[in-house]
Amino acid sequence: MLFGVAALCSANSATLQQQPDPELRRLLSEAIEASDSFADRYDAEVWLVDMSARLSPFIDDKGERLDMLRNIHREARRVDLVPELVLAVIEIESRFDVFAISKSGAQGLMQVMPFWLNEIGHPEDNLVDMRTNLRMGCTILKYYMDMEKNDLHRALARYNGSYGSKVYSNKVLNALRLRWRQH
Repeated sequence: MLFGVAALCSANSATLQQQPDPELRRLLSEAIEASDSFADRYDAEVWLVDMSARLSPFIDDKGERLDMLRNIHREARRVDLVPELVLAVIEIESRFDVFAISKSGAQGLMQVMPFWLNEIGHPEDNLVDMRTNLRMGCTILKYYMDMEKNDLHRALARYNGSYGSKVYSNKVLNALRLRWRQH
């Protein structure tokens, strides 16, 4: 019985994700056109050095790490998300592999579903492009955070298509607590 309910919830959330909300479509369209991030140079250097060290187990090249971190920070701040939360989502979604593709077809760092490109009128965009993926992924996550009134478990479950379950959100929140949270 419990398995049946979980399967039904999963099927319903997959259906909900395939029928995009017009407001989210509008936000994604606007997001493809904007940008910027740190308050001052000192804050930027402190955050980038700290996060670069934390990211090093996933990405060897320092230049690649810093480029990715700058883009993550910019896109997270653009939509008023905590950059460390975005880092935790990316760790769980793709382990920082820009070329990751899931069994369901989600692509890139934040595992964005390709149907969004057609929905917003950008079918030529590439979801394995880091900037495009981060812009869309952060916009979608922020939309769900707003929808769920900042309830992280519910927003993350919507983002992952596992609404009604805390398995995914617990993974993200553990990554946030253990690796990305600044003390």
